[in-house]
Amino acid sequence: MTGMETACVLSQEQIAEAIFSLVLKVSFAKDVRAGQFVSLFSKDGAHLLPRPISVCGSDGERGTIRLVYRCVGSGTAEFSRLKEGDSVKILGPQGNGFPTELAAGKNVLLVGGGIGIPPMMSAAAEMRGAEKALMPRSVTFAVGYRSDDTYLLEELKSFGQVLISTDDGSLGVRGTVMDAVRKKDPHADLIFACGPKPMLRAVKDYAENNGIPCWISLEERMACGVGVCLGCVAKTTVTDEHSLVKNRRVCKDGPVFNAKEADLT
Repeated sequence: MTGMETACVLSQEQIAEAIFSLVLKVSFAKDVRAGQFVSLFSKDGAHLLPRPISVCGSDGERGTIRLVYRCVGSGTAEFSRLKEGDSVKILGPQGNGFPTELAAGKNVLLVGGGIGIPPMMSAAAEMRGAEKALMPRSVTFAVGYRSDDTYLLEELKSFGQVLISTDDGSLGVRGTVMDAVRKKDPHADLIFACGPKPMLRAVKDYAENNGIPCWISLEERMACGVGVCLGCVAKTTVTDEHSLVKNRRVCKDGPVFNAKEADLT
């Protein structure tokens, strides 16, 4: 169940340009699913709304979660200055996660672009920790970076094969993450993806053209984060029971959706 609490900072480090890895002690670590997110609250009264950040990993036994995020504004800049022993107000876990139970015996392709890479590592860890009968046959990452500043890459390699694309061609395939997928063809039976909308659109098209079940995590600006304000609605192909139109609330109904239900036009 989602709840508000004060989390203790166990560690924080900068792992790439403007990218930080934050580990927090929380009461709900054992309840977190890959693809879910949390909201962090600023101590600055000028920032009334929390910042949603996807969960990169969780450890139920230690009671910790790991957040890997990009510093893009004054709110995340404040979080980037947190150090061991500090505290931060947090709401979580929020949203729904990837249906990793569907990975049993399948070749799974995890596609991440930019700050959409951390949830893919969380999905891989969740699948690895599943009962033997529910574990995938194989896991392949396809990840896109701006340059060779490749945060989390070595950790990703511990879970499976990694296909890399960079905008400038400094590492892996030059171009988009789907260029790397088409070049290497991982023969996927199931796809999970998180990243910017153009990437998700390409992933959805690839999945549909190849008859591969696909779930995607949408990125939208959020306000309340609990489904009340309707500030993060996204177009879908199905009618929402809450709004009675073909929209879904990303914070409450998502952020993970079956790609067939997401209208990315």
